[in-house]
Amino acid sequence: MATATAAEAELQQRLAQLRREIEQHNYRYYILDEPQVPDAEYDRLMQALRELEAAHPEWVTSDSPTQRVGTAPADEFAEVRHRVPMLSLDNAFSADDVQGFDRRVRERLGREGPVRYSAEPKLDGLAVSVIFEHGLFVRAATRGDGTSGEDVTANVRTIRSMPLRLRGAAPALLEARGEVFMPVAGFERLNAEAAARGEKVFVNPRNAAAGSLRQLDPEVTAGRPLDIFFYGLGAQEGVDLPARHSEVLALLAQWGLRVCPQIRLVEGVEGCLEYYREIGARRASLAYQIDGVVYKVDELAAQTSLGFVARAPRWAVAHKFAAEEALTRLRDVEFQVGRTGALTPVARLEPVFVGGVTVSNATLHNMDEVQRKDVRIGDTVVVRRAGDVIPEVARVILERRPPEARSIVLPAVCPVCASVVQREGDEAVARCTGGYRCSAQRKERLRHFAARRALDIEGLGEKLVDQLVDAGLAQSPADVFSLSRQSLANLDRMGEKSADKVLRAIERAKHTTFARFLFALGIRDVGEATAANLAAHFGSLDTLMQADLQRVQQAPDVGPVIAARVVEFFADSANRDVVKRLQAAGVTWPAPTEVLAEQAPLSGLTFVLTGTLESLSREAAEDALRALGAKASGSVSSKTSYLVAGRDAGSKLRKASELGVPILDESALRQILETKRPPT
Repeated sequence: MATATAAEAELQQRLAQLRREIEQHNYRYYILDEPQVPDAEYDRLMQALRELEAAHPEWVTSDSPTQRVGTAPADEFAEVRHRVPMLSLDNAFSADDVQGFDRRVRERLGREGPVRYSAEPKLDGLAVSVIFEHGLFVRAATRGDGTSGEDVTANVRTIRSMPLRLRGAAPALLEARGEVFMPVAGFERLNAEAAARGEKVFVNPRNAAAGSLRQLDPEVTAGRPLDIFFYGLGAQEGVDLPARHSEVLALLAQWGLRVCPQIRLVEGVEGCLEYYREIGARRASLAYQIDGVVYKVDELAAQTSLGFVARAPRWAVAHKFAAEEALTRLRDVEFQVGRTGALTPVARLEPVFVGGVTVSNATLHNMDEVQRKDVRIGDTVVVRRAGDVIPEVARVILERRPPEARSIVLPAVCPVCASVVQREGDEAVARCTGGYRCSAQRKERLRHFAARRALDIEGLGEKLVDQLVDAGLAQSPADVFSLSRQSLANLDRMGEKSADKVLRAIERAKHTTFARFLFALGIRDVGEATAANLAAHFGSLDTLMQADLQRVQQAPDVGPVIAARVVEFFADSANRDVVKRLQAAGVTWPAPTEVLAEQAPLSGLTFVLTGTLESLSREAAEDALRALGAKASGSVSSKTSYLVAGRDAGSKLRKASELGVPILDESALRQILETKRPPT
């Protein structure tokens, strides 16, 4: 027995040694780009490890180099809620835009001298969140809508430059933010192999990376040449954060996470623009595809002070490269009808490759733009595309205009429902007057109604909405709540299991907030912020519906135009009927209050939520606080009234402590929401 134990211990030592050697070779090859041994030697070590683990499967661990592909294909991607939202960046398209960004940063920080920025290439890939617990890789998710994304753990595990265990002393929790991309050389090799097999090739590296990362079978992803660069942190626990973003990047590299080698510290706006010019000149020779550069204020305390606006940080901006252009012929123009009835002229083009994709459609914006650019059917036009921006017709090559070129004429009636098309006053946009009678508007309104930031009806996406409207099953949002299992199951690609899933989501959507409900109605020009202001000001739907123009304008940040939209919406009998049916279907929200915002129990208080709440989502908590008159902010400052700290609270908690901001736990938050009174 003693002999067997000694032999087993020797094998386990051999197993550990093989894993250490292989991980060290992986680190040198994929992170440092300094391979130490020939491929044949690496393959020999891997084969020895596989044989040893095959003989002792009970010794296999999730971070073993052999486990990069070890998961069965999934039926679908699970949803993952981000602990800290993954924000997008505002864009700058010119030197003036960058100078404006720098000026705003210095003004808000009260600085006269130059600000130091961390400048980095803007990779054209997919943003991901990667979670490590006690140094071990446990989960990866796509950015999604910034609040939640798709679980792509099994696929990210296959990326060779992705460590399965952090190097050195690791924190209890680390959420690293990065970009998955496909190197240009790998993309070209992948397409060459696909072409040789007679298969469809990818259009560009970004599409190839996206398609590879979203494969339901990880073995397919493992065969694709994906790579990853890390650029920042999300949630963390047990991390002593340095003072600067550049030092955070050095910390990431120390843990074995790959960081883009072209990142550089620059001084002031001139340093930013010089970096932009330099990277732009090297763009074609880089090993990866980029569509601009990103500037981030390097000092983390300054980032915290600058905070956020909407869903973008004030301390960073993406400076996009000039749009790519190409010539093609405009074959025809069609008019698309949007949620509010707006008719958008869309150019149907001879397909042309521009900005990394084949473009066959481009926006003409509105009829004023059509006339200003003098665009005609049959013209040779310049098509412009920058990054993910919708392609547009930039200008006409008049010298190539054929004699048979035809003028573009705004239709007198809607191309979908034949209702009259009107233009109000000096508005550039023409609109269909059909309202819910127009199937195009019905579809767009239903998509908006079911969107994540509205009533959040999971599964009620574009294709299902099209089928519901075309089949006559949904004429308005209220019809969604009368759908049956059988009616859904009979639709294409549904079935009873999918129907049940949609019905459960519809049932959950009945419990919402007043602000979300108003936003979901799709009132023209009423976005999320305006809906929240109206909900907080009026408290009651009945009070809002009966309010006149002057009363609606008393709500914060609601001017005469938006007030008129609100009054007009609720004056329409069809809209009032939809609202009445939604209430009859059981759509409810927390009990209303008829006090004005300035009289609300939490008026004048600003709350910041951080970490994970156990009993409700952060969105729901913020909505509930706003309903009581409070402001919900994304950043801590001296003006913050209270910080609510959930599980895995990070730098915001530390910042609040430094500023002396009162800190509440989830229990205290629940008491505030239940008693509708501030903490005593």
